[in-house]
Amino acid sequence: MFRTFRGGHSGGWRVTSISSVTGEPLPFMPALSVTDSEAVSLPLVPSRNAWRLVGAPSNLRYTERPEKEQLVAVQAGLGRMEATSAALIPIRKSQAWWELTQEERRKIFEDKSHHIASSLRFLPAIARQLYHCRDLGEPFDFLTWFEFAPAHARLFEELVAALRETEEWSYVEREVDVRVVKEVLSA
Repeated sequence: MFRTFRGGHSGGWRVTSISSVTGEPLPFMPALSVTDSEAVSLPLVPSRNAWRLVGAPSNLRYTERPEKEQLVAVQAGLGRMEATSAALIPIRKSQAWWELTQEERRKIFEDKSHHIASSLRFLPAIARQLYHCRDLGEPFDFLTWFEFAPAHARLFEELVAALRETEEWSYVEREVDVRVVKEVLSA
């Protein structure tokens, strides 16, 4: 299963901001559509009117059994009614990151950066899903998708700030922060 995020002029989410944290930005588009499919369609021709990012969920990496059990016990699923705010944060890591062994990346990810341990306190208020896209020829390695209630926006800002201060984030060479709110159709 693939998840496609398409910035354009229509979609279920209204874009409130797009900012480049590091590296090249994405063009501002007023809407974001999020769709799931069994296959990836041919790439869009580069356009000033839309962009498309595709990723696939995968098994948890750099995660040990007790950490996985803790995550499963407290994480919320996507699509909750109250979660009308969201963030799409595509990330590309440097070649130096990919040249590290799996064990070296694990040490940075959790032993030094405490990615999982420090993130647990933000769950279940913030639901999240990571989509891998490095092997799909996409411009990013990961697409991170977060959903939360507007009342938890400050909590989300704390989470993002904490992650960006870790050693792990020193390997990020491109990151774009796309904030959206759910479009509510009135009857």
